[in-house]
Amino acid sequence: MDATVSPLAFTRKPDTWLVRLFDNKPFLVAICMFPTAALLIVFLTYPLGLGIWLAFTDSTIGQPGDFVGLENFISLWDDPVFWLSVTNTLFYTFVTTVAKFALGLWLALLLNHHMPIKAFIRAIVLLPFIVPTVLSAIAWWWIYSPQFSIISYVLVDRLHLLNGYINFLGTPWAARWSLVVANVWRGIPFIAITLLAGLQTIPPSLYEAALLDGASAWQRFRRITVPLLMPILSVVLTLSVLFTFTDFQLVYALTRGGPFNTTHLMATLAFQRAIPGSQLGEGAAIAVAMIPFLVAATLVTYFGLGRRKWQQGEAND
Repeated sequence: MDATVSPLAFTRKPDTWLVRLFDNKPFLVAICMFPTAALLIVFLTYPLGLGIWLAFTDSTIGQPGDFVGLENFISLWDDPVFWLSVTNTLFYTFVTTVAKFALGLWLALLLNHHMPIKAFIRAIVLLPFIVPTVLSAIAWWWIYSPQFSIISYVLVDRLHLLNGYINFLGTPWAARWSLVVANVWRGIPFIAITLLAGLQTIPPSLYEAALLDGASAWQRFRRITVPLLMPILSVVLTLSVLFTFTDFQLVYALTRGGPFNTTHLMATLAFQRAIPGSQLGEGAAIAVAMIPFLVAATLVTYFGLGRRKWQQGEAND
């Protein structure tokens, strides 16, 4: 007798709505991105939006304030201290970025050569970058102290080159250059180690071929090293400009904007007006005024360096 099987025995149950939902690729992508998006919204988007809103109000600490439109920005337009902070920020960013890249690239080229205890030397180079900013600022404040400066001690008491101790932070330009030196010291390791990682990816055979063709050291650097490092240079340059332009801890710990508000950066002036000065609206307006500069710096470095077609062997636009 032939056994008969009911057709219903092989009928697959239809998927439930929950199964169909988790089979949907856009839904899975959204679920995976939700934790990151939630963190960005809570810790980045909301504070940024609140800061922009406060820039258009006359809020103070403890008082919500009212909407005043562009009044804060108009008052900043006629504020000489604000424009001095803009000038200081641009000067500070430009000089330190150029110095950090020149010294960082030089140090990376040195570390790229074979040398004894190379790993130990690289670890030592990273020390200025991994030390907490405030701690390194205190160390630099001691170095710049008009009474206990080790530099002044050596120049005056040991070498007898000067008659009195140097007041590094007591005059405007001396304080500005002192901040530049401290920032360069702190920023060189990040650039040097990053560029060193890029140098490690360049095939040695390219240098060997160029050497056989009679290329000089400068020609090898210009024709091989720089083009192949340019993608990394563009990223590092962008990050360096952003970090330097928004620098706060080092400057505030060393000078707090002094003497006489002559070393204020936009970040330190925004903090001073918003927190000690209780003018949240005005401080937020100064912070918002930094956004166009940061966007412009990012676009210049990205499109000027990161999108050049000659990196892929093609002609420039």
